[in-house]
Amino acid sequence: MKRIFNKMQEGKSVSFVYFLVLAYTIAALVWWGILLFRQSEQISRFEQQNLSLRVDSLAQPVEHQLELQRINKEEHMRSFKYLGEGLIFLGIILLGALFVYRAVWKYMKLSRQQQNFMMAVTHELKSPIAAAKLNLETIRKHRLDEEKQLKLINNTIRETNRLDQLCNNILLAAQLETHKYQLYKEPLNFSELVESCIRELGGRIGTHLIEAGILPHVWLDGDKLTLQIILSNLVENAAKYAPKNTTINIRLFETNKQLKLQVIDEGPGIPEEEKTKIFLKFYRVGNENTRKAKGSGLGLFLTAKIVEQHGGYIEVKDNVPAGTCFEITWPEYSVQTA
Repeated sequence: MKRIFNKMQEGKSVSFVYFLVLAYTIAALVWWGILLFRQSEQISRFEQQNLSLRVDSLAQPVEHQLELQRINKEEHMRSFKYLGEGLIFLGIILLGALFVYRAVWKYMKLSRQQQNFMMAVTHELKSPIAAAKLNLETIRKHRLDEEKQLKLINNTIRETNRLDQLCNNILLAAQLETHKYQLYKEPLNFSELVESCIRELGGRIGTHLIEAGILPHVWLDGDKLTLQIILSNLVENAAKYAPKNTTINIRLFETNKQLKLQVIDEGPGIPEEEKTKIFLKFYRVGNENTRKAKGSGLGLFLTAKIVEQHGGYIEVKDNVPAGTCFEITWPEYSVQTA
């Protein structure tokens, strides 16, 4: 918490110095303009005095008037020139300042997100390691009956699976961003893949009831590992934020000649203004309820990337009366008769 506060103070300091320098630059530009206008007036007065010495206004009124008009016209041209150049220069300064400020703010925001990510990941890594270590030490130090021992072993396996998934997410996110991960696409029985993932997730998530409605015999070309990650991330995300003992509904169906996969929960839902941001890297919904939940901010980012690479798109909708519905759509697939 102290680190985050220090980062916020640092951000405020940088913003203050930035706007101070910008204000000084604009003030210097305005002062430079004032000096130029004064110089122009002095030039005009000098030329008018020189004109009075060269041309007698009474003896040669026409010539004197023409010269005076020329001097006034040149002063107006200089003023227009100074004003135009000043406004253009001011516009360039403000435009450049805007781009610089946006770049610096974006960098600072990303830096804060990365720091929050590192803190979250550290916690996410330590929790399963500590739980697995405690279970193993309990088995080693105490003589337990077979049922208790099996329960501890199963808990340890569940924690190591959670640790393995987190490591996979981190590695996959880095590989996808650097375009080093190559999808191995092959014809897959997607219905069987989803059902297999649901069975595995049902054993891992004991706090929620999973209900499924899966269209059978759906085939598509895809990477088996990353498609499993999609479903795992969405279901665990639902379990993370939805109240315990509520239902997570998973549906695979066909509509309007498109294949859709839905993961529906009964949680607090996602605010409308957050729905376009939740698929950004490291981003987590900023209300207090969801901040208390564990997470690294990588799951939905990875899910969106993987869906995109499989030729689909993902949307987030409201579930009625409460909760969230993540919906993935694939335009290319096939349904084979049994």
